[in-house]
Order: sequence, then C-alpha cells, then structure tokens
Amino acid sequence: MPRGRQASEDDHAALRALLGETPLRRDLLIEYLHAIQDARGHLPTGLLVALAEAMRLPLAEVYETATFYAHFDIVDHGEAPPPPVTIRVCDSLSCEMAGADALAEQLKQLGSDVRVLRAPCMGQCDRAPCATYGKNVFAPASLAELTAAHEGRALHPTLPRYQGLQAYRASGGYSVLEKCRRGIISRDALIDEVDKAGLRGMGGAGFPTARKWRALLGQPKPRLLAVNGDEGEPGTLKDRFFLENEPHAVLEGMLIAAWAIEAEAAYIYLRDEYPALHHVIAAELQALKEAGLLDGLHVELRRGAGAYICGEESAMLESIEGKRGLPRQKPPYPSEVGLFGRPTLINNVETLYWVAAIADKGADWWRSHGRHGCTGLRSYSVSGRVRQPGVKLAPAGITAMELIEEYCGGMAPGHRFAAYLPGGASGGILPASMADIPLDFGKLEQYGCFIGSAAVIVLSDQDDLKKAALNLMRFFRHESCGQCTPCRLGTEKAAELMARETWDEPLLRDLAQVMRDASICGLGQAAPNPLLSVLERFK
Repeated sequence: MPRGRQASEDDHAALRALLGETPLRRDLLIEYLHAIQDARGHLPTGLLVALAEAMRLPLAEVYETATFYAHFDIVDHGEAPPPPVTIRVCDSLSCEMAGADALAEQLKQLGSDVRVLRAPCMGQCDRAPCATYGKNVFAPASLAELTAAHEGRALHPTLPRYQGLQAYRASGGYSVLEKCRRGIISRDALIDEVDKAGLRGMGGAGFPTARKWRALLGQPKPRLLAVNGDEGEPGTLKDRFFLENEPHAVLEGMLIAAWAIEAEAAYIYLRDEYPALHHVIAAELQALKEAGLLDGLHVELRRGAGAYICGEESAMLESIEGKRGLPRQKPPYPSEVGLFGRPTLINNVETLYWVAAIADKGADWWRSHGRHGCTGLRSYSVSGRVRQPGVKLAPAGITAMELIEEYCGGMAPGHRFAAYLPGGASGGILPASMADIPLDFGKLEQYGCFIGSAAVIVLSDQDDLKKAALNLMRFFRHESCGQCTPCRLGTEKAAELMARETWDEPLLRDLAQVMRDASICGLGQAAPNPLLSVLERFK
C-alpha cells in the first residue's frame, strides 16, 4: 500500500459531486474547504486527501491551510464528527460585559447534539451578547431564542433589509461612476479631489487614499484591487453597518477606485462571521453584472474562515491566494508586489463608502465637517456601557465625552463613565478624565493609544479593568498567526501572567517591549497596548 492517508473512490466521487468536474484553481482552496465544510459539517480526511490529489498539491499544504482557520473542523478516519449543530458564543469584551459567559454555560443544557464554542468578536458589539446558531446570527442572544432556534433548526442566515440596486440608482447612485467612464471626470481630477479632501484609510492605518492610488498608477499593468472587509477588531462593526444598509455605496466606490487605477480585477474579502452579507453582496454583484455596470471588470467575492489576522493587508492577500493568512515581510509593499505578485490597491470598506460622495459633493463639503481642528466624517463603532450603542456617523475629531452625550444618549442607567478604548482592542485604554481628546488620526499617539478603526468601547465604574485587559490579551493570543515567536509566545505568556492575582510589572513591561520591537506585524506590536495602559493609567 502507498504510505500516508489514502482517499477512496467514494471520496473522489463525493468531491466531484461537491465541486464539479472543472479544473480546480489553487487560489480557491479555501472556497473548496468551505464547500466541504458546509455540506458535511466538518472536513473528513478522506475528502482532504482527494482534494489534495485533485489539485495536485501536497497533502501537508491542504492540511496546514485547513488547520489555520478557526471555522474548519478536520475529522480523521475513525473519529466521531462534531455534533450536527454548532453554537458559537462571542467572548469579546463587549459581549463578556453583557453576560456572554453565563449564556455559554446555559446553552450546554440544549443537549449532546449541540456543540457550544467560545468565539472571538463577531462584529455585533452593539447588540451584545452575540451567538450564532449554524449560519444564523442572534444579537442580542438569549437562551430562549437559541432554544427556539434549535427546536426549529434555524440554520440559515436572515438577510438584512438593505438598499438594492434599483433604489440606489433612483437616488442618484452610480452617476459618479458613469461620469468617470464617460470622461466628464478625469482620473487626475478624481484623485486630486480625494487628495484635497484628505480621505485616509479607515481600516485602521490611516494611510492617505489618494497617495495609494497614485502609487498604483506608477506601477506596471496588470493591476488589481482588493477590498478589505475582514474587520475583526473587538468593538468594530462599521463595515457590517455599511454593507447591511448601503452595499452599493461601497460597490460604487470599489468600481470608481478600480477605474482610477485601471485595475483588471477586484477581489472582495468578507469575513465569515457575516454569512448574510455574503448572500447580499453575491446577489448585488450579479445585479451589477446584468445591468452592465461592471464594464468588463472581473470581480470575485471571497470568504474568510475565522482569522482576525487576515484583516492585516498582506495576510488578507495570502488568504485570497488560498493560503494561510501569514503576514508578509515588507518591503516590497502590496502596491508593488501584491495579489498574485501583481501591483495591488487595498482599500477598506468604509474608505470606499465615502469615495463617490466626495467625488460628487467635493472636497470642500468633506472638509466642512469636523471638530477640534480635524476635518471630515467618521463612523464610530460604540459599544459597552452606553444607553444607545451602534455605529455613529459623526464629525472627525469628536471627543469620547461628546460622542457619549450627543450620539449615544449618555451612559447606561446605573453606570458611571470610568474608562474607554478609543480604537478597539489594540488602541489602548484611557480614563474618563481624558475623554476630551479628539478621536482622530495623530491625536492619541502621544498618550500611547491610537484611533485605529474607531471602535470605542465604554467602560464604567462596575467594570474590572484588569479583567478587561486580560480579555483583550486572550483575544490576541487566540488570533496570533504563530509566524513570529515574539507574538506567538508573547501573547500566551502575557495572558498567563495577567491571569495571576498579582501582576509582575517589571516582567510584563519587559515582555511587552520585546513584542513591540520584534513582532512582524501590527497584531504583536499592538497587543501590549491594553496591558501597558492599565499599568500606566490605572494603578
């Protein structure tokens, strides 16, 4: 017999039934794994072997990809498959504050045919606690709701009510794109307007958008565009908000950006935690194709598989190529060597959402908004101890206190404002006494924090800040890709030390410095921020 695992004829037949007879593409490996997981509820090793043979890949390469992503379950020969239903309960900071731990314990009474798993942030922080039953999202989730879902086997996602293509066009949508394609707006004029507006990347890095576009135009063709919809930062839910309500504003921005850099193809990478949005975007892309609005641009929707690290731009490119989401060493940068080795423009969902509005209304309109010396608009994802959490479209530079009082209806009843995270899990923690700092790029760095994706989590006098910091460090430990030792072992060791009753401050500070100095990407570099915030501001 040949060495190693073998696939039977039944395995090969089952694979062909799932994927068809057409030649398999290397970059679609993760999509094929999803197809198997969706059909079987797990990944049988026989089908993985058959897939490796069909794709002419080493079995180790298929295995390392499947085991990298949290949403894939490999079941070996002779092992019992997981229960038919999986309920994932979010254990991120906002959900933990809303009682996710108690909910997860209560759900164990549903029986042996249900598997209850703790999961990192699902992008429902404003409706905490969140849980998924199959592909159906419940937020806020309760034992009664999930019990009813189990009795009715509610496995399929409920689609949101959103503005479709016809309604979007009736309100003037795609008029800017048509002006671009007809030559009424030139490439230079468009990029100059975006430049004058000062639009920056809203995914967290804040890199000037126009500078990115110009950099791509200086690179040889063919060029590609990648849309980053893999928001996974605890507290961040803005991309979900835009795609659930106005998906075509994002899609028009994508088509304008593709036109601006003369891209031949665009790839939309959307996290797996938004199953309903995969249906929405797939349907609306088909509607655009039928309406002739894609104008020959090849567009593919790609599905994440439960890996926060794929929000890092180069890790996302690796995932689109069907590989593990390991961040690349830079340089070269994606604008030079990106997806499939080609120059690639990477823009976040919110960045693209604003493109058509700026091109239509002008840079002066955009710059007329803002507070405290800042300009433009921003979406702030607010969760935690406020009366009205959610995505707030507010002037850039608004302060946390203004955001809470003017946009969130004040603090939740019985809670007194104590602290806040200005930029999600990696943005650090500040006390309420520092709630008058403008929330914008470049304003928080001097305090050891940053705005990032503008995920504002509000904590009260009833919250344990050491426990909150430990929750965030455990998130980073779970989501580390493992490529570099300072992050892989540093987050694990930090979580272990922070779980102790008494913190060893010199050791924790030394560990934090090593992680900051030596980690490959922003995950390991920023993971110590909540820890250091507690040590420096909440002794």
